[in-house]
Amino acid sequence: MDALECTKILKALGEDTRMKIFEMLRGGKKCGCQILESLNITQPTLSHHMKILCDCGIVIAEKDWKWMHYSIDCDKLKDLLAYLGDTACRNETTCSKGKNTCD
Repeated sequence: MDALECTKILKALGEDTRMKIFEMLRGGKKCGCQILESLNITQPTLSHHMKILCDCGIVIAEKDWKWMHYSIDCDKLKDLLAYLGDTACRNETTCSKGKNTCD
């Protein structure tokens, strides 16, 4: 995963409704009708949010006759977590001079 792909996913999840949808999908695959029942939005609005989540790759859509079923793409989620987890958190500044402060 690269920075651009990570940014797309984080931007998609940065909207309240899409984060609620993601939280629902954490429990497993859901039919679009189940998601719609839980949210106070219209079907076209749900379709818009699902398109964004699918386009960034974090959600997979599967059509079953007339119903859409959605689930989290676990491989994409693992890649995102690995990318974010490969971050060093340090409280000190390092410089090319090898000191804690830059003079």
